[in-house]
Amino acid sequence: MKKKNAFTLAEVLITLGIIGVVAAMIMPILIQKNNNRVVEARLKKFYSAINQAILMSESVNGDRKIWSKTFNTFSDNSDDAATAAMEDMENWFNTYLKPYMKVIKTEKEPKVFTVYFSDGSAMSYSSWTSEDIVFYVGNPKKCLDKYQNGVFSTNGNGSGRCSFLFRYSANENYDFGPYKLYWDGKPQFLIDKCKNGYRQYCTAVIQMNGWKIPDDYPFKVSY
Repeated sequence: MKKKNAFTLAEVLITLGIIGVVAAMIMPILIQKNNNRVVEARLKKFYSAINQAILMSESVNGDRKIWSKTFNTFSDNSDDAATAAMEDMENWFNTYLKPYMKVIKTEKEPKVFTVYFSDGSAMSYSSWTSEDIVFYVGNPKKCLDKYQNGVFSTNGNGSGRCSFLFRYSANENYDFGPYKLYWDGKPQFLIDKCKNGYRQYCTAVIQMNGWKIPDDYPFKVSY
C-alpha cells in the first residue's frame, strides 16, 4: 500500500489566509498605481490637446493675442454679472476652442461653465476668473462630492487629487499651462507650495516631472 500525500484542511485554510493577507496588502498599491497612470495620461493628453487646439484656432482666427482679448476676468460676481460671464465664456469657447477638441457636451450653471471630453475628463471655468481653468481627470461631480461637498473651487481639497489647475492668461502671453503664478523659476517653490496648502501648484509639480506623479507626491490621486 502506497501512502498518498495530501494537504490537511488546516494547511489549506492557513494557505488561503496568507494569500488573503498578501492580496489585501498588494491590491491598494496596484489600484493606486493604476490611478496614477490614468491621471498622468489624461493630464498630458489634455495639456497637449488644448495647446494643439489653440494653434489650430490661430490658423483660422488669427493671433491668439487678438482673439484672446475677449477672454476676460470678471470681478463683479453678482448674479447678473455671473450670468453674463457664463454666456461670454460659452461663446468664447464655442468659437475658438470647441471646433478643435473632442467635446461631447457642455454645461452652463449659474457661476460655472463645464466642458466634457470624450475620454471621461472635463474642464471648468468660473464666473469670477476666466483665467484659471480646473481640469478634472474624471467626472467633476464625483470629484466635488468626494472632496468639496459638491462646491466648485480652484483650490479645494480635490485640487491635486482629482482636479488640477491650469491657467490661460494675458500675464503669461496667453500661453496655456499649469498654474505657476508668482513662480520664481525654482522647482522647490512649486513643490513647497503644493505640499503646504497651495494645491493649485501641484499640476506644475507633475508637469515638471515629465507628467509623472513623483514618488514623494503629497496626495493620492484618483479619477
